[in-house]
Amino acid sequence: MVAPLKLFSGNAHPALAKEIAKELGTTVGEASVGRFPDGEVEVKIAENVRGADCFIIQPTSYPANDNLMELLLMVDALRRASAWRITAVLPYFGYGRQDRKAEPRVPISAKLVSNIIRASGVDRVLTMDLHAGQIQGFFDIPVDHLYANPVLVGYFQKKKIPSETLVVVSPDAGGVERARAFAKRLESGLAIIDKRRISPREANVMHVVGDVKGKVALIIDDLVDTGGTLVKAAQALVDAGATRVLAAAAHGVLAGPAIDRLNASPVEELVITNSIPLNQKDARKIRVLSVAPLLAEAIQRIHVERSISELFV
Repeated sequence: MVAPLKLFSGNAHPALAKEIAKELGTTVGEASVGRFPDGEVEVKIAENVRGADCFIIQPTSYPANDNLMELLLMVDALRRASAWRITAVLPYFGYGRQDRKAEPRVPISAKLVSNIIRASGVDRVLTMDLHAGQIQGFFDIPVDHLYANPVLVGYFQKKKIPSETLVVVSPDAGGVERARAFAKRLESGLAIIDKRRISPREANVMHVVGDVKGKVALIIDDLVDTGGTLVKAAQALVDAGATRVLAAAAHGVLAGPAIDRLNASPVEELVITNSIPLNQKDARKIRVLSVAPLLAEAIQRIHVERSISELFV
């Protein structure tokens, strides 16, 4: 007998959880996730989960620490209630940018958070567009790693920009593989921004490697945080002769001055997914695409033990 599938959500992104549930023809399970008077997280699962295949949809985006703690306590509650299997669905994996020791005496936060999630009782993880692919190896449990590329590529294919006038741009050397895959799907050219980082939060764009003169430049990245890199890359492309600048990213962190920077920049449109809730005002240049169908399909495949990799064939 197949274990019943149950979806649960913390406070990180209930709207996405409802979308996924609708795609699966079910509802989000009953759970209370609140706070005690001193701010501690209070969790109670309000329905029977004994023997169930449970999926907790909880991106660990801002406020990252609160959302992570909600996830951990929900996992513990489900484990103690005799759930058969618990999958943490992390559309956005917080702390993923600290994946190595880039300088002395700093933590590898992605590894530590991975260990904490595993220790809480999670059986497997479903996530999307990790900042670095090797983070999958930080978990000692199965990790299914999805990519938003099919969703983003489909959007730009519908724009019908002639391939000979389009060039996909990686904002740094580390994102070349992602940009190359995007360019291959769109049958376009490829360019790279030579970025010299001044500090962990500030980058200075030096020059564009590749031909963008007279072309539509499409910047591809895994996430947009404060928007500093994106805006400087866009200006460098305009200075190099690009006629239009578009941008796309799987995750719209959009912290601090990101929206103001974007609105004042040459970027015509930024396309992101709803892996993180967009709670920003004046986001007139931002287009949000839903990854609920992609995540729902992956959840269904995990539930019935079918291949996830077939989604990207």
